[in-house]
Amino acid sequence: MKELKYTIIKSKQQYNAYCKILEDLVFQKSKSVRIRDEIDLLTLLIENWDQEHGQFKDLDPVALLKSLMDAHHIKAIALSGILGISRGYMSDILHYKKGLSKDVIRKLSSLFKVRQDAFNRTYELKPQRQLQISS
Repeated sequence: MKELKYTIIKSKQQYNAYCKILEDLVFQKSKSVRIRDEIDLLTLLIENWDQEHGQFKDLDPVALLKSLMDAHHIKAIALSGILGISRGYMSDILHYKKGLSKDVIRKLSSLFKVRQDAFNRTYELKPQRQLQISS
């Protein structure tokens, strides 16, 4: 009998290994049907682990984004290019000055293979400082 390539995740080490494999597959230039199926399967297995182990429950969307950026070794400048947003907007998001747009949430969800609702939660933004012009 042929051994299964992937199984239900049973440990943090297996989870990390599957995340790395998924990341490598997602960033491949050409994606055959077999590769896309493998991405879908790994995504399901990883999402299942995340839900069962509450990986992201305690993180606000910005903290989650920072954690995922760190885990995937992606800098803010590179991520702004991947998402198709300005570096200023990326900086404002990471510094709690602006919220995540629906389009950015969709792209982040797809990129990091997490559910959109992980990014689509309320969190507190820092108040914008008003420029005062003296006359």
